[in-house]
Amino acid sequence: MNHDARLMSGILLITVPTIQYGGYFLLTLFSGKMARMNPSPLQISFFRAGHAHAGVLVILSLVCQIFVEHAALAPSFAWLARIGVPLSAILIPLGFFLSVAFTPDRPSKWILSLYAGAIVLAISVIVLGVGLIRA
Repeated sequence: MNHDARLMSGILLITVPTIQYGGYFLLTLFSGKMARMNPSPLQISFFRAGHAHAGVLVILSLVCQIFVEHAALAPSFAWLARIGVPLSAILIPLGFFLSVAFTPDRPSKWILSLYAGAIVLAISVIVLGVGLIRA
């Protein structure tokens, strides 16, 4: 594993406790131990989706770090794939969480973060996929 992959993988692994804390928060919230908070059905759905996407995309980000090493990509495209997938792991959950944090019955403009993350993810994995096919 090269230096760039080790660096990004180390950073990604350090983010895992934040996802764990999010799971703890959701467990506490949904079990009724936070009596002052009464989330709407939309908030519950979006909070669950945001947490699930964060976990899955961090795992995908770790796998992509290894794939980048085997892809035939110019350095700039390699970094696009290396950083783009983790960036989507931030943007997509951010869109889920913040879009319903203050407006419990409908998503706010923060939902655009979700769409931006989806675009970044699509571009990153397509670039990486093409690089792997070319190799």
